[in-house]
Amino acid sequence: MAHEVRESRLLIVGLGLIGGSLAAALRDAGFEGEVLACDPDADEIARGVEMGLIERGDTHLAMLLDGVSMIVLAVPVLAMREVLETLAEQGVADDPSVVITDVGSTKGVIREAAEAAFGRLPVNLVLGHPIAGSEKSGVAASDPHLYAQHKVILTPMATTNRRAVARVRSLWQATGAEVLEMEVERHDQVLARTSHLPHLLAFSLVDTLARQDERLEIFRYAAGGFRDFTRIAGSDPVMWRDIFTANRQAVLAALDDFEAGLARLRQAVSDGDADAMLSTFDRASHARHYFDSLLNQSSYQAEYQMQEQTTLCYRAGPGGDVRGRIRVPGDKSISHRAIMLGALAEGVTEVSGFLEGEDSLATLQAFREMGVAIEGPHQGRVTIHGVGLHGLQAPSGPLYVGNAGTAMRLFAGLLAGQAFDTELTGDVSLTKRPMGRVADPLREMGAVIETAEGGRPPLKLRGGQALKGITYDMPMASAQVKSCLLLAGLYAEGETRVREPAPTRDHTERMLGGFGYRVEREGDTCWLEGGGKLTASPIDVPSDISSATFFLVAAAITPGADLVLEHVGVNPTRIGVINILRLMGADLRLENAREVGGEPVADLHIRHAPLKGIDIPVDQVPLAIDEFPALFVAAANAEGVTRLRDAAELRVKESDRLQAMADGFAVLGIEHRLYDDGIDIIGHGGEGPSYGGGRVDSLGDHRIAMSFAVAALRASESITIDDCANVATSFPGFIELARRVGLTIEAQQEDA
Repeated sequence: MAHEVRESRLLIVGLGLIGGSLAAALRDAGFEGEVLACDPDADEIARGVEMGLIERGDTHLAMLLDGVSMIVLAVPVLAMREVLETLAEQGVADDPSVVITDVGSTKGVIREAAEAAFGRLPVNLVLGHPIAGSEKSGVAASDPHLYAQHKVILTPMATTNRRAVARVRSLWQATGAEVLEMEVERHDQVLARTSHLPHLLAFSLVDTLARQDERLEIFRYAAGGFRDFTRIAGSDPVMWRDIFTANRQAVLAALDDFEAGLARLRQAVSDGDADAMLSTFDRASHARHYFDSLLNQSSYQAEYQMQEQTTLCYRAGPGGDVRGRIRVPGDKSISHRAIMLGALAEGVTEVSGFLEGEDSLATLQAFREMGVAIEGPHQGRVTIHGVGLHGLQAPSGPLYVGNAGTAMRLFAGLLAGQAFDTELTGDVSLTKRPMGRVADPLREMGAVIETAEGGRPPLKLRGGQALKGITYDMPMASAQVKSCLLLAGLYAEGETRVREPAPTRDHTERMLGGFGYRVEREGDTCWLEGGGKLTASPIDVPSDISSATFFLVAAAITPGADLVLEHVGVNPTRIGVINILRLMGADLRLENAREVGGEPVADLHIRHAPLKGIDIPVDQVPLAIDEFPALFVAAANAEGVTRLRDAAELRVKESDRLQAMADGFAVLGIEHRLYDDGIDIIGHGGEGPSYGGGRVDSLGDHRIAMSFAVAALRASESITIDDCANVATSFPGFIELARRVGLTIEAQQEDA
């Protein structure tokens, strides 16, 4: 069996569904120890013996304690105290070889009962709760698979013996359960909301309808939704009476929250407030889909599972013929800003071309949590019912932005001026990224912000602060810092000015203008006056030039390539990659140039041409900062040396991109010299392979992963790229598009 249970004699107190299913699961897993049972019903014991679940049992607990190594208490919550007192009388807590655990669905009352019975909390007592059950009862309903793929929560104290915890963990893992740990108070709060409250509502709804005169007619025509929701009202009434009694404070707190939400929804229905209803329904719908993704171990949960158990790798084969006509996903930077400004605008904003990657979806969900009604996304279309600059509501908990550094930094600006407190958090990668660059100037404006050690996330923003405009000289070029301060400036008294040492992307300024908010620019400085308003405006999100870059480089380095990338954003502050590739000799033309929603777009037509190494102009560095990993691959296939300097910003992206690319180049045999703020790459042009193959680590950075996938086109052997799960955050569908134009690439999951 995968998890060996070393107990010699296991005693289950309470041989009903839960206790019987535990015995059945252990037998199914090959448990070779002796299983005993205590139950007040002698017939249940006899049935357990007959079913082969237990060796023997008794109705008196004291008769079964001799030689027992573990005791599992599976009695009703309010019966726990009597059982614990019996164990105390028999001196069980004084025997370090015996572990006591339980299955109760509320832990605080059991902890109190244990303290009362033993006079202290025994170090060998491990409180636990398997989150599994059935409307059936009794040992006859025992199911050996009841706990498989379900969670068991252990709530040990600081004084609990860790070996005892490990033994209980092994017991439940042998049944196929996932074992987690949680504090007692947190457990009771969470279960009150996710289990106890739904049961209370189901009991109440069925009881209310059952007391109606026309109840037979109602039940006869009840649809599937009624049946699904009220199924749990068929559970054991005595057990649930005990649970609601034992966990009443947490249940009442959950009920208060529910009643407040129900009152808001009732008022919206009464007033015919369609936006308020849609906000609630849409937020609930997407939260339910997220709940499904957790259950199915997909999306964020899948990422967590892969980090813990498997790693997602790309295997890219050498050679390929890059040809065709494709459209890459929408621009992530513009997608983020479209949701943010649409939510803060007055009126309804229609967005097309929205990037449905996890980063952008996290931003969208965050605004739902703040009361904004948002329809979609459906095939790149999103409808945002704006609430105005001062219409956001306090979220019920921290706002999670996934891996999106752009979202966190921009959120910091727009939330600094709200009336309520907020906390911004993200995934493991994001919590390593510096936020002092936005927190410090926001504090100068009057914001109150707490960060973790080193100025890193999470960010905690105090609401109700009076912001004042400032003039800020950015120490380094950063569109995210500039945008953050401009968004804070919307809420500030007076003028907010930002001077940038080099031009950066100006999507925020352009979009603010599109929403009717005046932004001025003179030379290297832009500014706005606080106190205005945003008016809803349609937005057509161009294709992301950062995503297009991987295919531009693929075509630039592949003999015979001829590729068109449609509707790509060619904002002058984003075309560093185009300028650099042209300087290197790429045959790259802009066709069908036009302007959409204030943003210039064009079709990019690129054919293969020999590339040459260049000294990358310093003024192009901030215009191509996100595209350099792919440009390094172009440099490795150019004739001569390509030199990059003044790019220290690459050290603090999702990974240290200078080091990550240098490490990969070392594996492939690409000559290079690494510097603190740049790199020299010695390329070898020509028709044949430019370097070897091997295994490289993307460090969870999507741009590193995709860059090495493109590099395989000119490798002599396959390149395997580790840790590629985060590609979905910025470029959903990358593999499918890559295959369509001629790359040989596949995704694989491997044991970590």
